[in-house]
Parts: sequence; C-alpha cells; structure tokens
Amino acid sequence: QVQLVESGGGLVQTGGSLRLSCAASGRTFSRSAMGWFRQAPGKERETVAAIKWDSGTAYYAHSVQGRFTLSRDDAKDTLFLQMNSLEPEDTAVYYCAANRGYCTGYICYDGSHYDLWGQGTQVTVST
Repeated sequence: QVQLVESGGGLVQTGGSLRLSCAASGRTFSRSAMGWFRQAPGKERETVAAIKWDSGTAYYAHSVQGRFTLSRDDAKDTLFLQMNSLEPEDTAVYYCAANRGYCTGYICYDGSHYDLWGQGTQVTVST
C-alpha cells in the first residue's frame, strides 16, 4: 500500500517561510507527475506547483511564482515545497498528490488527473 504523508504546515506571520514535505511510503510506484495543491475555505482546490517527474519540468501558479519552489529527494522519495514571503492569501490546506498514470502537457499539472493524495497539512498565515 502506498501513502503520501505531508508535514511542515503551521502558523506563520506574513512574510515568513515554511517548508512542506511529502514523503511516499510503502511500495515504490511510478508516476508521471507530482504536485502540491491547496484548498482554502469556500474556494475550489487549485494547483500550487507541480512537476513532470521524468523531465523535471515544473509549473507554478501565477500567484506563487517567485515565492515558492519545488524540490525533490529521489533517494528518500520525498517532494518539498519551499514557501517564502507568505501572504494571508496563502492560507489553506495543502495537499500533496501523485499522478500514477500517463500525462502530457498541462494535464500533468491538473489535479483532477491525480489519483494518489495525502491527508493534507494546514498552512495559516497571519497578518
């Protein structure tokens, strides 16, 4: 059984930083993409950042470009999201997910095509 376990969320002041981790546990699995998604109360889930696994090509939502950075540790099968210059608008539950199927183009960044999800971690940015 494969699981994605997120950690690193918390409460931070505006302008602060957090680093989210997503560790895959259980059997190894192949994937075409992994990413971070978030959902704020009353809002739809949105893609924050995602990466095509083989090429390493990354996508960032416009709202986080220049502030958030994806990285990965293949030896530990862990995906990271470094979040700097956090703003109250970044407050949400952040989910890590993987697309274990095939994807191409921007489909690789669309959460509706992801089939393995973590439990989520809360990020709260105070003013």
